[in-house]
Amino acid sequence: MKNVNRGVLITLVLLVGLFVVACPERRTVRDIEANPSKYYDKEVTVVGIVKDSYGVSVPGTPIRGGAYKVDDGTGSIWVVTEGTVPVKGTEIGVSGRIGSGVNWKGKNYGLGMYEEHRKYKRR
Repeated sequence: MKNVNRGVLITLVLLVGLFVVACPERRTVRDIEANPSKYYDKEVTVVGIVKDSYGVSVPGTPIRGGAYKVDDGTGSIWVVTEGTVPVKGTEIGVSGRIGSGVNWKGKNYGLGMYEEHRKYKRR
């Protein structure tokens, strides 16, 4: 009986450890902007409010996507998506990879995130 309980406990601890390792780290926009090279091409999670959004969707075709700006209170970051674009004012948690923004004549015009997953706050 003790061996069964010990086996269940060890399995549970391993599953929780795997779950924690698999989740992307939640970061503030301030953290990302302060050290962009640390987060470049790494998956992170940002939670905030959609402040601006632009999207396109052509009915009857697979063409859709756009970008939206998430503000977490410490700053804001543009998120590029291949899916539907959330509306302004939406409370959202988004996970994705950090990438550089537009580069023009050697100057970088900001950081961005390429969306991989998102969740909305339940109301």
